[in-house]
Amino acid sequence: MKQIPQLLTKTVARLPRRHQVLLSSVCAATLVLLLLPSEPATASRHSEAPQLQGEQLILGQRYQLELELAEQQAAAAAKISEPEVRWSGYQIRSGDSLARIFDKMGFSPQELYKVTRDKQSDKLLRKIHPGDTLRFAQDTDGELVQLAYQLNTTDTLIITKSADGYVSEIEQKAVETRPAFAFAEIKTSFWNAGIDAGLTEQQIMSIADMFGWDIDFALDLREGDEFSILFEKKYADGEFIGYGRILAAEFVNRGNYFQAILNDDDRYYTADGRAMRKSFLRSPVKFTYISSSFNPRRLHPVTGQVRAHNGIDYAASVGTPVMSSGDGKVIASAYNNLNGHYVFIQHGERYVTKYLHLSKRLVKNGQRVKQGETIGRVGATGRVTGAHLHYEFLVDGVHRNPRTVELPKAESLAKAELPRFKDLAAQRLAVINDNKRVYLAMR
Repeated sequence: MKQIPQLLTKTVARLPRRHQVLLSSVCAATLVLLLLPSEPATASRHSEAPQLQGEQLILGQRYQLELELAEQQAAAAAKISEPEVRWSGYQIRSGDSLARIFDKMGFSPQELYKVTRDKQSDKLLRKIHPGDTLRFAQDTDGELVQLAYQLNTTDTLIITKSADGYVSEIEQKAVETRPAFAFAEIKTSFWNAGIDAGLTEQQIMSIADMFGWDIDFALDLREGDEFSILFEKKYADGEFIGYGRILAAEFVNRGNYFQAILNDDDRYYTADGRAMRKSFLRSPVKFTYISSSFNPRRLHPVTGQVRAHNGIDYAASVGTPVMSSGDGKVIASAYNNLNGHYVFIQHGERYVTKYLHLSKRLVKNGQRVKQGETIGRVGATGRVTGAHLHYEFLVDGVHRNPRTVELPKAESLAKAELPRFKDLAAQRLAVINDNKRVYLAMR
């Protein structure tokens, strides 16, 4: 132990003069600090770091440089260890198969086999079609290390080589939805008004379906009618990728206001919580025009005699689908010389609907049907002068005008759900009204 100080003395003596001076200065500074009286220690997350001076600063800088050098060396080593890859893409053409694509890209059938051993990869790669693009990553040896296939605007299939073979995962982009507004005024037709407002065909059809229980879009619309909608736009990485749901809509028809608000159950309700979907459709067929209206004293076009016309004739092309106007049970599906092919449907205890002169019947007697389900097709069978659907609506056995009869009230939301829904409806309708006011002011 006594030899240690002597050894240190000899070692210091061998050092260059400037190092001896530096070491002496550090020792002296340290001794002074040890002899200074200490103050009570305090600690705080917001305390500033102690200030270094003189040789302490020089030593700190040296250690900082050594640390930065070590980090740079580690980063360089990591970069060297990363395999270099080269990406290339292939756009699929008509007649291409996976085997042909892999061959064109320089990969062996064995590599294709290994890739498709992953069940998800095999399933999704079988769905490729012309216009799609596959992206391949090769290492320096030309081996396939990764394959990417964009499934849609948000999802991409990533197949990566691992020690156990190729494994796949679905990489999904986060989708952001933003509200958007559109206003349209009918000048020539409902369809043209929607197109002029920048709406898609699907959005236009959704609006017609939404209000179809209250408005006859073939007969009730007038020039000057208008509609406004609040809908979703979807974005991924800030890029527009498509349209979402219609959150709320308002339709003004002949001065009457109709409103629909989307609820959490993906159904539309009026502002006071009544379902937009009614028990019956006003029109069971997409028709061209009404060739004969409900008229108890109509002159029959074939016999020339006064005979009640207890329904409505909807002119439409042969083969046009005919839908059940409500849920019910088929009580007749047959043919006779007067009605041609016909279907009668019972809806509960009070209501019956009849569909005559069909070219084809698609339901059988006793069959249960849902509202909107296709039950037949328009024809010209029986005693008729042209292709059309004759439609009748009976309440308690009495014929009523299908266009004016008061339909059963729609179901309402449960009382417990109404307060929350009414708040939601008020917010969305306020947004529509504010945007509409601004839009009309800027026209």
